[in-house]
Amino acid sequence: MPNVNVTLKENASPEELANAKKVVQEQGGEIINEFKLIKGFTASFPADKVSILESNEHIHVEPDAEVKTQ
Repeated sequence: MPNVNVTLKENASPEELANAKKVVQEQGGEIINEFKLIKGFTASFPADKVSILESNEHIHVEPDAEVKTQ
């Protein structure tokens, strides 16, 4: 399963993050890391079900990838 980063969009309530975590677990995913500085988490999630997360207008979903600085 690929890893995805899930973060709350501006002005979204904290309950939306809890709802996203619930969806991850209900769809067979696993929360790997919860962020401390921003409202979000990284999850291992079935690729064929990512659209379920993406359909939530209160969160942003993106693939987890290595970030490099120059």
